[in-house]
Amino acid sequence: MSDFKKSTVYQIYPKSFCDTNKDGIGDLKGVTAKLDYIKKLGVDYIWLTPFFVSPQNDNGYDVEDYYNIDKRYGTMEDFEQLVKEADKRGLRIMLDMVFNHTSTNHEWFQKALSGEEKYKNYYIFKKGKKAGVPPTNWESKFGGNAWEYVEKFDEYYLHLFDVTQADLNWDNEEVRKEMQKIILYWMKKGVKGFRFDVVNLISKSIFEDDYEGDGRRFYTDGPNIHRYLKELNEATFGTDAEIITVGEMSSTSIENCYEYAGENSHELSMVFSFHHLKVDFMGNEKWVMVPFDFQKLKDILFQWQTKMCQNHAWNAVFWCNHDQPRVVSRFGNTQKYWKESAKMLATVVHCLRGTPYVYQGEEIGMTNPGFTDIAQYRDVESLNHFKILQQKGLSEENAYAILQIHSRDNSRTPMQWTGQKNAGFTEGTPWIEVTKNYDTINAESQIEEESSIFHHYKKLIQLRKENDTIAYGDFEPLAEKHNAVFAYKRTYQGETLLVINNFYGHETKWDTEMDLSGYECILTNYPDCHVDTVLKLRPYESIVLKKA
Repeated sequence: MSDFKKSTVYQIYPKSFCDTNKDGIGDLKGVTAKLDYIKKLGVDYIWLTPFFVSPQNDNGYDVEDYYNIDKRYGTMEDFEQLVKEADKRGLRIMLDMVFNHTSTNHEWFQKALSGEEKYKNYYIFKKGKKAGVPPTNWESKFGGNAWEYVEKFDEYYLHLFDVTQADLNWDNEEVRKEMQKIILYWMKKGVKGFRFDVVNLISKSIFEDDYEGDGRRFYTDGPNIHRYLKELNEATFGTDAEIITVGEMSSTSIENCYEYAGENSHELSMVFSFHHLKVDFMGNEKWVMVPFDFQKLKDILFQWQTKMCQNHAWNAVFWCNHDQPRVVSRFGNTQKYWKESAKMLATVVHCLRGTPYVYQGEEIGMTNPGFTDIAQYRDVESLNHFKILQQKGLSEENAYAILQIHSRDNSRTPMQWTGQKNAGFTEGTPWIEVTKNYDTINAESQIEEESSIFHHYKKLIQLRKENDTIAYGDFEPLAEKHNAVFAYKRTYQGETLLVINNFYGHETKWDTEMDLSGYECILTNYPDCHVDTVLKLRPYESIVLKKA
């Protein structure tokens, strides 16, 4: 049985990881070629973002065929070889399942458009309120109305994301059976993990106008969501104790997550929640320029840690993924304290209660690229919002400044392997430009360097395996109102760990009022560690103290 509480997951965005056929796009053979590197880091699972057949309007999250591999990424033989080689190294593969919607190119949607009633019922078609007026005023996550008119039927279909991503009708049992078949197919291929994209949106409730928001309260954590997840679990991955699952929860509530990822709820192993990554938003609006709110960040993480623990539910803990900016650019310091701040941010997450996720390049401190021309961007959401921001009256300069902070392309630039051409990602022309600092920030320069960010991640991943307190311990917030310190306590079977971090680039003091005698420092991001009742923390200093 897999012990996901001691495990770490490494996320790969195949398109940007490693290109072996020189077409500028990463491929499955590229992942296989880098398995020894991943093994060296010490992780247990490799989560691959979608590589299924897709028109790539949303970088593969618009699936045209769930059973086949997009030729851009390789062949089924390449995938089978990857599973085999990963298994040899004790690594397991986790797939990314996009089950809220399909591409409008999908055979099911094409049959729906041709008028086949069976397949029309696979999707959500509704009459407009009146001529030219969509069924509701809900907004798409990518901008604009969430309904698209089909003249032939005089009806609209729902797309919570891009217009080419039609939402599936999970209230139709046939749709649910199709999803089960897909999971079972990949289980037979040796897949040992599934990540479910925006899975808490699959059960829609009331189709009516939202005069308070963008519609999300009518389709998030819907009335049948827990029943559908239990059903999926029972029919598929719940039959294999080695399989781990994680649900991406969009704008979810913590109460729902007790059940999604409850110890005995038989839904999912763990959940991704994103509330802590909205602390540099204005409400739910991310396309703004505001400084991040440190107190809010602490409050949210502390609340989720404490309450999920009290309710015996499990978190996935993370800073980065393919949709988020690079964390060292977001909350760290890419200039004077690049190394210290990257290590500190890693320590904060990896010692929390939950399964840590490392996104490719995070382990070497990759940064946002700082693109200055819209031609450098590829992400559909970013391209849409560049126009929307200017329509709202922002200057082009300000629109660029916002994209440089929030665009999903910040995390999608090619993995920086070496200081050579294209960072060693490809011998061709990369599908998106490489971040210019690859000559100084790359994996090759860090693998053997004991003081590197890579080695800090490696130590943290190993510490979780060796230390039951990190894996299983209770959680208690510390320094809750301190304006610079992010600290917490983990306890388990008589052992205590203190995790203390200075979140800022200036020295700070914290009077712990705790007796720190008997504690030993087991990890720090500085060459030495000084412990006293009044802790004087250097810029971005991070220490882990242990007392048996």
